[in-house]
Formats: sequence, C-alpha cells, structure tokens
Amino acid sequence: MSLKITIAVDGFSSTGKSTVAKQLAKELGYVYVDTGAMYRTVALFALEQHLVDDGVVKTQELIENLENINISFVYNQQLGFSEVYLNAVNVEDKIRGLEVSSYVSKVAAIPQVRQKLVAIQKQMGSSKGIVMDGRDIGTVVFPDAELKLFMTASPETRAQRRYDEMLAKGTTNITFKEVYDNVVERDELDTTRKDSPLVKATDAVEIDNSEMSKEAQFQYILSLVQTKL
Repeated sequence: MSLKITIAVDGFSSTGKSTVAKQLAKELGYVYVDTGAMYRTVALFALEQHLVDDGVVKTQELIENLENINISFVYNQQLGFSEVYLNAVNVEDKIRGLEVSSYVSKVAAIPQVRQKLVAIQKQMGSSKGIVMDGRDIGTVVFPDAELKLFMTASPETRAQRRYDEMLAKGTTNITFKEVYDNVVERDELDTTRKDSPLVKATDAVEIDNSEMSKEAQFQYILSLVQTKL
C-alpha cells in the first residue's frame, strides 16, 4: 500500500486554493475538503435564519443554533467533486454569492463556530490521503501535515478573478469595485481575527500565482508532492 500524506492548502480568498486542491485530490486519488465552503454554509444558515441584523451577525443566537447545522459533502460523479449540503439540501451554488461572501469572514471569526468545524475537519483527515484547503489548515487543523502550501496573489488579481467568475455564472448586478472591496475587507478580517488568524505556517511553501498559469502552478505543486511521497 502506497504512503498517503496530508496536504494543507492555506491562503487568501480567490487565490485558486480550491481549484488546485481539487486537481491534486483527483490526481492522487485523495479526498478533497473545501473548509471555506463549510464556513460559507454557516454564513448561509445565519442569513436564512435571520441571524444577521444590519450587517451584524447575531453571534449569541448563532452559537445557540450550531447544533441545528449539519454540514456534509456528497460526491457528484458528473462534476467530479463533492458538493456541500446544509441539513441535507444542496447549497453549493447558494454559498458562492456575494452576500454570503460578505459574512463568511465574520462568521469564521466566532470561536465556537471554528471549534465545531475544526473538530469535524480533524476527524475527516484522521486517516490521511486528504487535501484540505482553508485559512488555518496548516497552522491549526493539521499542524503536522507533510505538505503545506500558502497561496497568495495581489488583491487586484484576486478581485478580477472573482469578478470574472461571477460574470461567467450570470451575476451581472455587481461592480468590480464591490468585489475588490469585499476581497480587501475579507483579507483584513481573516488576518486580524483573534482565533486562528490567516497566517503562513513556518514550514509552508509560499506560492504567489499573480503571474503564474494554472498548469505551471499545478506541475510545480505536483513536484512538491512527489518529494514527500
């Protein structure tokens, strides 16, 4: 039986973490987990249950409702990756909108939310053979991961990618400035929160893909994986 490792992919929003993590998982036959989708799902739950008031998350009420949140991943054969479900309902598309994006970092800053999701994530990775992406995978969830990647790119590049992605999905009631402002705000919230802030693990390989093609990036990361196997 071949050796299986844990791969932690951390970094800023819209750096293509999920894309490369999915590619890696498919290539290696590993399980892929998008932890950002888990936090987005909690943000969606808060919005749908009216636990948000005038831009502010009703923290205590959300904490009291955490036991009512069941998050699962179901593999979609046609798409080739797992989609996220909230209480048995597919919310893969719903969680990608700008409204959820504007609350996800606020929700992720709540320690009780992080505790619940980190416990689930640790359990998912207990038998290795996993690629997990997020903000604190290499520092908190899997501090002993054999390979840690830290993805970055300029805010302008990331906002353009996100904007193009949204336009491609048919979202037209949005401006580039709104997307850019959201990227900058999320960076600020992610890097300054008290509980598990976004920070590069000391043993992580930093990858700035502002000017790197997806193929070149994938081949480079694959070579890093080979050195660990």
